[in-house]
Amino acid sequence: MTKTMFGPAFTEDGTLFRLWAPLHESVSLKIESSDPRPMQAAANGWHRCTVADARPGSHYRFILPDGLQIPDPASRFQPQDVHGPSEVVDLSRYRWKKSDWTGRPWEEMVIYELHIGCFTPQGTFRAAIERLDHLRELGVTALQIMPLSDFPGRYNWGYDGVLPYAPDSSYGRPEDFMALVDAAHERGISVFLDAVYNHFGPDGNYIPSYAPLFTDHHKTPWGHGINYDGDGSEMIREFIIENAIYWISEFRLDGFRFDAVHAIKDDSTEHLLHALARRIRAAAGGRQVHLIVENEENDSDLLLRDENGESRLFTAQWNDDLHHVLHIAATGETFGYYADYVGDADKLGRALAEGFVFQGEHMPYRGGSRGRPSGHLPPAAFVSFIQNHDQIGNRALGDRIMASSPTDAVKAVTSIYLLAPQIPMLFMGEEWGAREPFPFFCDFDEELNEKVRMGRRKELSRLPGFDADELLDPTAPSTFAAAKLDWSKCLLSGMLEFYRTLLGLRHRRIVPLLKGAGDGNAAYRPAGSTLAVDWVLAGDRRLHLDANLGNEAAPLLSRRDEGETIFRLGGSDGGQLAPWTVIWSISKGEGLA
Repeated sequence: MTKTMFGPAFTEDGTLFRLWAPLHESVSLKIESSDPRPMQAAANGWHRCTVADARPGSHYRFILPDGLQIPDPASRFQPQDVHGPSEVVDLSRYRWKKSDWTGRPWEEMVIYELHIGCFTPQGTFRAAIERLDHLRELGVTALQIMPLSDFPGRYNWGYDGVLPYAPDSSYGRPEDFMALVDAAHERGISVFLDAVYNHFGPDGNYIPSYAPLFTDHHKTPWGHGINYDGDGSEMIREFIIENAIYWISEFRLDGFRFDAVHAIKDDSTEHLLHALARRIRAAAGGRQVHLIVENEENDSDLLLRDENGESRLFTAQWNDDLHHVLHIAATGETFGYYADYVGDADKLGRALAEGFVFQGEHMPYRGGSRGRPSGHLPPAAFVSFIQNHDQIGNRALGDRIMASSPTDAVKAVTSIYLLAPQIPMLFMGEEWGAREPFPFFCDFDEELNEKVRMGRRKELSRLPGFDADELLDPTAPSTFAAAKLDWSKCLLSGMLEFYRTLLGLRHRRIVPLLKGAGDGNAAYRPAGSTLAVDWVLAGDRRLHLDANLGNEAAPLLSRRDEGETIFRLGGSDGGQLAPWTVIWSISKGEGLA
């Protein structure tokens, strides 16, 4: 087991059970089929009890003085969901097949975001293993798995987790997740986990009944902030940091995507985010671990590099700005927050060359300024995409870009983001043009379900694609079932070969130019729907993009008499680019024009 203060530990005398419950002077432990036994109160709010005959497979709960029976907050497995007993699990019993795995360089990443419950018909860790060969042949080098922390009910996006050490039992046992990670590593695929440290779900979170989990000094979209800087916060911080180390150490993960870090409020001398990055990297030792953030504030300080070009804190950020301008180009949608990204090719050029579109400017949709300068960062500090769970799910129907966009337009924006120097991320099924929706779904009791329905209706009324008459019921089993991928359609679309070709080209020609590419070496020239972008990358090579993301022919902005064309979609003639044309080329660098 990982050397952590939380959860069961195996000793020579038996299994040691531990609970930090500073709000109570006494706590009892109940092992299944035995009478409750008092735990010994220790310093700093700890309660401990060693049981000689408790072993892997034993079920247990803690009992508070008022009789409330609770699961272990650091439970490794909840076979009967979040309100049931916890199970003792010995993760050291798993025998790794790929024990020599040390990770892959960040520049090689092609990320594939997936939801375990919807990725396969079975919705399990074991079933996902069967699809890894498909991903390897596609050119994927990293999985990004949506949150696994045990959540209440039969299905959930994962952002309502309440037991962060326990992978949800609906997907399988912890050992099954280890097998998935192991199988991915055998195929050269890294595994990242989406971690939620900004809030806990609304059902099944018992921690406030015995520990100061929340604080009224900070507010978040989900209510009171987590207590990362007030009285008793030291142990709350440690619970979260050790959780991240647990996933890295026990499950040999290759990194994280941290959800909505702008909602993690902390006035400590060392912000929780800084402590997380420092402690995770130290725990990983010589393994290559990569840390991604989702940050609505576009705070480029989190992405700074040192003198050797290595990440000081976080490796990269999801680049929603690039998504928005590519989405507008492909769909023509300009309502909601998309209205702030209208501007022909100028904003697209800035997102490709500099990362963020908003770097301190006023953003009308937010009603204030957004972002910090980002042009000094290397392109690999940004993760680009044309779809992800949020951008699909935060629509009334959860519809994908393929559902309403011309194929020519989708192929054009795809060929931009898959070959650009930023790190690309696909959303599951995108590679064959899957049209299954991915709406928000959850499964609470009826009282909470009704609150979710009302809350989603209110939230989505401000977002693109909202139609009150068409809004899906997020709590209905049919909504979850509709989100499952239909793999029978995988080979029926010509899009799959298009993706394989682009990703093969990326690995051969683009990836070798990314390591040591330097900072701020890009320039762009927009004109209407056309755009030219130049990057100076490693080896003094220049990467050129010429694109026309419009329905009419438009003038070519670059000289085409130098360099090697490595990809062409559409065509050019007499200095004109045909509609939806994308041309990539590489030449020997001479600086930027």
